[in-house]
Amino acid sequence: MPIRTVLLLIVAGAIAVFAALNWSAFMAPTTLSLGVTDIQAPLGLVMLGLIVLLTMLFLVFVVYLQTSVLLEARRHAKELQVNRELADQAEASRFTDLRGYLEAELQRVAERDTETRTAVLGRLDEVDGNLRGMIEQSGNTLAAYIGELEDRLDRSMQGQGPNRLT
Repeated sequence: MPIRTVLLLIVAGAIAVFAALNWSAFMAPTTLSLGVTDIQAPLGLVMLGLIVLLTMLFLVFVVYLQTSVLLEARRHAKELQVNRELADQAEASRFTDLRGYLEAELQRVAERDTETRTAVLGRLDEVDGNLRGMIEQSGNTLAAYIGELEDRLDRSMQGQGPNRLT
């Protein structure tokens, strides 16, 4: 129990004990002035009634405050839920936008990869053709040199006569 509640219960108990111990003095009739008229009534009972009335008013006020706080908390909870849903929708929208952006970028990268691959393969085919041409040309040049050497060898062998190597 909170300390305030315990303190209020102690004070209310002390007032009740005080009233019980002094009940005969509380019930003694006296002349009370209401400003316009005078009446005969027990002053202690009137004061005790006023304390009870004030206590009831304070209890009603506390209940009103608690009710208004609960209603306000419920309203804030609803607003918080609405804001949370809006934030979730905005986040989902951002994720959707990000997914679309990433898909577009991946598509662009794939297209660039395909273009680059096609260009590299074309360049490789061109280099392969050039290399084959150069190899063929080198082979032809080498064959020509070998043919020329054979001709020289044949001529030099014919000029020597029978000592020819076959």
